[in-house]
Amino acid sequence: MNENKELNTTEILEKYSQEENYRKKIGRWAWVVTFLGVSLTLFHLYTGYFGTLPSQMQGAVHLGTALGIIFLLFPAKKGWHKKQKTVPWYDVILAFTAMYVTYHKIIFFDSILQSRISGYSTMDVIISVLGILLLLEATRRTVGVPIVIVASITLLYALFGNFVPTQILSHPGFAFERLATDIWYKESGVFGTPIQISAKFIFLFLFFGVILVNTKIGEFFNNLAFALTGRFTGGTAKAAVTASALQGMVSGSSVGNTVASGSFTIPMMKKSGFKPEFAAATEASASTGGQIMPPLMGAAAFIMMEYLGVSYATIMLSAIIPAILYFTGIFIGTHFEAKKLKIYGLPKADLPSFRKLMAQNWYMLLPVVIIIGTIMIGFTPQRAAIMGIAGAFIVSFIDKESRMNLKKLIYVLEQGARVALAVIAAVGTAGIIAGVVSITGLGAKFASGIIALSGGILIFALFFTMIACLVLGMGLPTTANYVVTATVAAPVLINEFGIAPIAAHMFVFYFGIAADITPPVCLAAYAGAGIARANPFKSGVIAVKLAIAAFIVPYIFVYNEILVLVNVEVIPLIIGLITALLGMMAVSSSVIGHFMRDSYLWERLILFAAGIILIIPDFVSSAIGALLVLGIYFIQKRRDDDSGNMEMKATV
Repeated sequence: MNENKELNTTEILEKYSQEENYRKKIGRWAWVVTFLGVSLTLFHLYTGYFGTLPSQMQGAVHLGTALGIIFLLFPAKKGWHKKQKTVPWYDVILAFTAMYVTYHKIIFFDSILQSRISGYSTMDVIISVLGILLLLEATRRTVGVPIVIVASITLLYALFGNFVPTQILSHPGFAFERLATDIWYKESGVFGTPIQISAKFIFLFLFFGVILVNTKIGEFFNNLAFALTGRFTGGTAKAAVTASALQGMVSGSSVGNTVASGSFTIPMMKKSGFKPEFAAATEASASTGGQIMPPLMGAAAFIMMEYLGVSYATIMLSAIIPAILYFTGIFIGTHFEAKKLKIYGLPKADLPSFRKLMAQNWYMLLPVVIIIGTIMIGFTPQRAAIMGIAGAFIVSFIDKESRMNLKKLIYVLEQGARVALAVIAAVGTAGIIAGVVSITGLGAKFASGIIALSGGILIFALFFTMIACLVLGMGLPTTANYVVTATVAAPVLINEFGIAPIAAHMFVFYFGIAADITPPVCLAAYAGAGIARANPFKSGVIAVKLAIAAFIVPYIFVYNEILVLVNVEVIPLIIGLITALLGMMAVSSSVIGHFMRDSYLWERLILFAAGIILIIPDFVSSAIGALLVLGIYFIQKRRDDDSGNMEMKATV
C-alpha cells in the first residue's frame, strides 16, 4: 500500500479483528441471515421482558441460531469472503447441521434429562460430538485459531490425562463418550454459566450498544470530549482518552473502540505533533479500558456477577475506583508527553461548544442514565437492558437522521445478532475449557502448582497468575480468558490466600484485558498502529507504559481491598482515592520521563517508587510518597539545564 494512503477502517478491522472477515455478498442467503438475525434479536427481547426459558433451552436457541448465522456468513479461510459471491453448499450444510444438533436439546429436552440417569444413546453421543466440532469450527472462523487450540488441548488432556507425566496434573482419563456428552449436555460444559449469561444479559447489552451507535452517540461523545479537554495542553490526546472512556461506558470491544474512535482522534493527535506510535498507543490503551469502565464494562463483567453471586450494581461500584485510576494514568501520561514535546491545546474557535452540545444533544445521555438508574435501584441487568433499549429506541426518533423506519429497524435488529456472534462462539468454547477444568479437577491441580511455585507467598502467586492471564490473553478473547482464569486461578487466590472474592476476580479480569495491549500480541495497539501508519510493536510498548495502572492497580486492590469497596470507611476511602490519584500522577510521570522538566533516571525511579507508595491507602506510606514527589518537584523547579525544556505556560 502507498505509504501516503490512509488505511480505511474496514481494512484495519478485517486485519486485526477476526469477526470482521465475513462475506459481504451472499446472494439469496442474505434473506436467510436477516431472518435468523432478526428472529434471534426478537427472541432475546421477548424473553428479556416476559421471562427466559429454562437455561438449557435458552442457551440452545442462543447458540444454535448464532452457529447457523456464522456458517452462512464466515468463510472457512480468512480472505475468502472477498472472493465468494454466495454461500458454498458445504457451509449451508454445516449451518443447518449446527442448528439441528443444538436445537436437538430443545426437541428432546425431557429424554435428554432422563438420559443423565439411564445413559445416553449412540445418537446422543453422535450429536454431542458434532456439536462440539461445529462449535470449535465456528469459533475458529469468528474468533481465531488460538482459542480453538487451547480448547482442543484441554479436551485431549481430559481424554489422555493418564499419559501426563507430571504427577500434579495427571488423572485417570475419561472415556470418549462420557467426555463428549458431559461437555455438550451438562451445565458444567458448553451450556454452562458463560453461555447462560450471554443468553440472558450480554446479548441484550450488545444490542443496546447497536441502537446507541445508530443514535450517533459515538459522534456526540467525541465532540463532548473535545469540548471538555481540547483547549488544554495536549488537548487532542486528552480528548481521545476522554472520548474512549465515554464510549467505553456502552461498548466492550478493544479493537472496535480503537478503530471507531481512532479513525477520528489519531489523525488529529498526529497533526498536533504527537508521534504516530504515541497516537496509536493512546487510543489503544484508552479504548481497552472501556471493558473496565462502568456502567456496562465488558461482557465478562456479567459472568463475574453470576460467579460471585452478587448484584451487577456491586460489580459496577467495585469497578469505579480502579477505572478512574486506569484512565487517570493514561490522561496524565498524555499530559506529560505533551509538556515534553511542547504540544499545546487547540484554539477555542476550532472546538465545539460544551453548552451548545449539551443544549442540543443532552437527550443522548438518557439511555445510559436509564441503565445506571434501573440497575442501582435494584432491577436485574436483564430488565435494565430492556428499559435502556426502549429508551434508546425512543431517543432515536428525536433526530431526523437517526429516526428508524421499517428498513432501518430490520437492519438494527439483524446487527444486534451479528455483533454478538463472536462473543457467543467464544463463551461457548470457553465453556468447553471450563467443563474440562470441572470434571478433571484441573482447578485444584492448578492451585497446587501455583502454591508450589510461589512457596505460599502471595506476591509470587499474584505474579504467576498475572503471567497466566497475559499468556492466555494472547489467544483468548477477554471474556473467554476471564472464564478460564476465574475457574482456575481466582479460586486459588480466594481459598489459599484469603483474598476477597471481588478483588480476586477483578485481578484476573484486569490482566485478561491488559493482554489486548501487551506485546507481542496486542491487537488493539496493532489496530491503532494501522490507522496511524506506525510501528505496531512500538505502539504496543508505549500502550503498556501509558496503561501502567492496569499492571499496578490490581496488586494494590488485592492488598488493600478498599479500592474495590470492600470494608469501606468513608474518610479512609477519600484519603485513599486522593493519594492513589497522586500516585498515578507520579507513576505516569516516571514512565513518560517528564515531570516539571525531563527527568533523570534516578528521578524517574524515585517518582515510580513514590507513586506505588502513594497508591497504597495507608497514612504513613502516603506521607512518605508525597514527600518524595515534593522533593523531586522542588529539585526540578530549581533546575534549568535540560536543553531548554522549560516549564510550560499552558494550563491543565
